[in-house]
Amino acid sequence: MKIGLFFGSFNPVHNGHLIIASYISQTTDLDKVWLVVSPQNPLKPKETLLRDHDRLHLINLAIEENKHLKSSSIEFKLPKPSYTIDTLTYLHEKYPQHQFSLIMGSDNLVTLHKWKNFEKLLVYPIYVYKRRGFDENPYPERPNIQFLDFPFLDISATFIRDSIRKGISMQYFLPDAVWKYIQDTGWYKK
Repeated sequence: MKIGLFFGSFNPVHNGHLIIASYISQTTDLDKVWLVVSPQNPLKPKETLLRDHDRLHLINLAIEENKHLKSSSIEFKLPKPSYTIDTLTYLHEKYPQHQFSLIMGSDNLVTLHKWKNFEKLLVYPIYVYKRRGFDENPYPERPNIQFLDFPFLDISATFIRDSIRKGISMQYFLPDAVWKYIQDTGWYKK
């Protein structure tokens, strides 16, 4: 099975994430897209994150019964901070029957050279969606890097968290079940 790995903090998962994951699962040769919750991105501050299992729960609420999407807590078991290459090594050992690809925004592709053992990541198929200000492919010699013809989405979890803190409704930015759960728990209000 061909699995696309969409890593993220998903703090919280929002409609932009789901649009990207769903589109990629339907327009590429991937059988499934796993939304991999990263306990700690080494390039982001940890103090802004909801607990790992809470973010995973929000993804499960968001994707419900979608047969093309799956949540993954695989990085919860690995040493922190999470490094993509270590996760891929673990996944190859645990699921040798699968072929893995990476899904990332063009902003991440531009900073890929800062990632641990990034040269090893460049051998994987990489599906790239566009982010504002990051239009260039820094690896044009790599045919395994595929830029998707996909409308630009400028929705960020940071914007959503900041808006919730200000008392602004994010109802249409989040899946209904996620918005309701966040309202019920009071998450992101402080």
